[in-house]
This record gives sequence, structure tokens and C-alpha cells, in this order.
Amino acid sequence: MAAERESALDGLIGLELEGGLLHDELHWLTVILEAAAALIDLFAIFVLLIGAGRFMVGVTVAEVARRGPERVRRTNRERIELGRYILAGLELFIVSDVIHTALSLRMSDLLFLLLLVVIRSITSFFLDRELEQLKTELGRD
Repeated sequence: MAAERESALDGLIGLELEGGLLHDELHWLTVILEAAAALIDLFAIFVLLIGAGRFMVGVTVAEVARRGPERVRRTNRERIELGRYILAGLELFIVSDVIHTALSLRMSDLLFLLLLVVIRSITSFFLDRELEQLKTELGRD
């Protein structure tokens, strides 16, 4: 049993050292997928920047133009909108990370991806929960 585990581990280490089929015979595909992952990263950053910009403008308008409960409602609407942008950006980053990990074939990258997905999923879950709570509060007002 121990010999089988060592053999499987040697196979994984061998794949990691060799680079596998993608890196040897389909190198052009690896280059294309790495470029696609980089574009996805840039687009995710762009989505986050758009969301942040819209949030800053919306909150500024709410603070300047409104008073009392209407100001709070407008700010909460802007928070919901920002949350949507953040969730979209996180999902795009996960797609990019999956592509990078699939191309690397390293166990350390797989564990790093697992950790990233867990952290981003937890963040998304709690952010989504907060957004639902804000929507409920806005519906009551």
C-alpha cells in the first residue's frame, strides 16, 4: 500500500517536473490560455474599478443632494450596486485562477487555488447575505 502511494506521488512529481502534454506538444495552447487568463484578470480589475467609481459618485451625490432617510436609502442602494460589481470581479478572478492552476500542474498551485476559492466563496457568501439584508431594508422603507 505504501509503495502504491509513493508511486502515485512520484507520478505527480514527474508531471510537475515534466510539464505535461500541454507544455510540451501543445505549447501554443498554453500561451493562448495564459493570455486569456491575463485578459480575464484585467477585465476583473476593470469591473472592480467601474464599480468603485460608480459607488464614489453615487455616495457623493447622495451626501450632497439628500438629507435624512433618503440619503441613507441612496447610500444603501449604492452599496448594493458596489456589491454586485465586487461579486462579479471575484467570480472572474476565480475563473482566471482555475486556468492558471490547470496550466501549472503543481500541487502547491492546486492547494493555493483551493485556499483562494474558499476565501473568495466565503467573502461572496457574506457579501451576498449583506446585500440581501440591504434589499430587504430598502423594501421596507
